[in-house]
Amino acid sequence: MRLSVLIIGLLTALPAFAAEREVAPGPGSLAQAIAGAAPGDVLILKDGAFAGPVTIDRPLTISGPESAIVDGQGKGTVITIDAPDVTLRGFGVTRSGSRNEDLDAGIKIRKAADRALIEGLTLTDNMHGIDVHGGRDARVIGNQITGRRDIQMNQRGNGIYVWNSPGTLLDGNSIRYGRDGIFSNTSADSIYRNNLMRDLRFAVHFMYTRKTEVSGNVSVGNHLGFAIMFSDRAKILNNLSLGDREHGLMLNYANNADVSGNLVRGGKRKCLFIYNAHRNLIWNNRFQDCGIGLHFTAGSEKNVLTGNAFVGNREQVKYVGTRFMEWSHAGRGNFWSDHPAFDLNGDGIADGSYRPNDLMDHILWSQPAASLLTGSPAVQLVRWSQQSFPATLPGGVTDSHPLMRPLTIAVPPVIEALEAEAAGRWTKGNYDDIDPDDISSH
Repeated sequence: MRLSVLIIGLLTALPAFAAEREVAPGPGSLAQAIAGAAPGDVLILKDGAFAGPVTIDRPLTISGPESAIVDGQGKGTVITIDAPDVTLRGFGVTRSGSRNEDLDAGIKIRKAADRALIEGLTLTDNMHGIDVHGGRDARVIGNQITGRRDIQMNQRGNGIYVWNSPGTLLDGNSIRYGRDGIFSNTSADSIYRNNLMRDLRFAVHFMYTRKTEVSGNVSVGNHLGFAIMFSDRAKILNNLSLGDREHGLMLNYANNADVSGNLVRGGKRKCLFIYNAHRNLIWNNRFQDCGIGLHFTAGSEKNVLTGNAFVGNREQVKYVGTRFMEWSHAGRGNFWSDHPAFDLNGDGIADGSYRPNDLMDHILWSQPAASLLTGSPAVQLVRWSQQSFPATLPGGVTDSHPLMRPLTIAVPPVIEALEAEAAGRWTKGNYDDIDPDDISSH
């Protein structure tokens, strides 16, 4: 008796059996199908074109093949999700409107449209690809997002824009063209992982984002790889920045971050830029073949750098300041490829400390015209004096326990092929319309 009552109670607590129905292409057919569906229904799109824009105002699943295309016809957002528990899977979404001030997008997830699942879609020719705009616990997985190329980069939309949407998961998406690959603004408690981003302004761009993980992502040939700005407690783990123009990784007013396992390689300017960022743990990363390995400025304090490898950078460290800074922790420093080190006791730690900059470096950075004197006897005398009398050195960076061997970080062959494809683009003057060196423009 009790079992039968329990079964009846469970059945009455569930929604009515979900209907599954096919939707044929044609003017208004998708909007009509949504209007006639009950919560929980499954709509299966057949091959062909479906007119948008449409709004989903009840829990539904809409799926279809890539050849089923929802076309916004250049008007607003193509598909707006305005209800919780909506799933979109498999089909194509194209031609949103062009009003950036309205955040026109292929898909928009509005406030209270919680637990949306966007999986395996192909989004092309939209202002923004997917706009997660207030909905909680969204899952955006395995989508192909190709942005617009008919307007200048700074006027395009983002591949995925996350605004005030805690719990968002972005996993395995491929994003190309547009402005930023992932732009996270005023959000928290999310995970952005295993995404591939190419031919963009920034691959990942944080503004006022808290407690969010960025892991396993790949940035190839972008103007800037990972820009963590005005944010707190980010985890930047095991990402690749390959051939990005300005900075592979930037910490700007970013505090309490965990930055580990990342490879930055082949940047035209800076592998890592730290600007007014505090209490960050930067460990076991590899910074290789950049113009500057690490540019450190603007009073950044209480950062720990240990276990990193600085390999083949034209200038390993650029630090202009008067404070003394120790870049080792608990007897373990970093590897420096230009350090002529010895290790007589074989413990893996060099016997002598490493100091990347001297007084002449400071002068040359603050007074670029002085570079004309680089080879002069006076400059050589100053450098010899500092080597012979260390007390004459100004404040700066010292690694008291440099490592003898660098860590290595593997790159999958398919990603190496993309890196080779992008190689050399910045020497050709392909700078678009952006000035990433201007912090205020970000």
